[in-house]
Amino acid sequence: MVKKAVCLISGGLDSSVTSFIAKERGFDIYALSFTYGQRHEKETLCAKKIAKTVGAKDHVVLDVDLGKFGGSSLVDRSSGSIPIHDMNDIGNKIPSTYVPARNTVFLSLALAYAETIDADAIFIGINAVDYSGYPDCRPIYIEAYQKMANLATKKGVEGKPIKIEAPLLHLTKSEIIQKGKDLNAPFENTWSCYRGEKIACGQCDSCLLRLKGFKDAGVKDPLKYETLPEWYRK
Repeated sequence: MVKKAVCLISGGLDSSVTSFIAKERGFDIYALSFTYGQRHEKETLCAKKIAKTVGAKDHVVLDVDLGKFGGSSLVDRSSGSIPIHDMNDIGNKIPSTYVPARNTVFLSLALAYAETIDADAIFIGINAVDYSGYPDCRPIYIEAYQKMANLATKKGVEGKPIKIEAPLLHLTKSEIIQKGKDLNAPFENTWSCYRGEKIACGQCDSCLLRLKGFKDAGVKDPLKYETLPEWYRK
């Protein structure tokens, strides 16, 4: 019997690798992406490329404008520019790029999609090791969400719960990149920068975490950057 999985694909590195892990595990992929009021369209464009490359059976892109609430520098342009931190500061506190309840909103819609197509699992590329300090990227969050999903769905009540899979949860960024390399994930089609310029900035938290991961993995990042940190150039 064919297994189905809803894969949350943002266009970023982690969600790309996650979708290829789902494929490796034998799932038919049903991709789900969101335009949620982010500052640029590059994430969505990359998500479409990734979904095509992984061979998704379908790709749904939903418009859920969290920018109407504000509360994050990723969606609220009145909050100013994207902050720049030193690599050592990342993860020490919840940054302004945290979008309130984003993963909860996305997982809830993924749960509805999964039940509609009778999917067995939802794959999400969250990571609790090399990350920016977001509260909805922790193991305890996934555990709590799984319990809620089991109670809140027909499949769960009938004893066929939809499994929330977070295969990158305990991996470092370099381990994620190595896994992606092994699976031939299209790094060149991913986008991590919080800004939407022609080339990545190389200064925001997301760029720094990505660059550190590639450097630690000994793998060349195919993206071009406006600025490269000194520690990366050494």
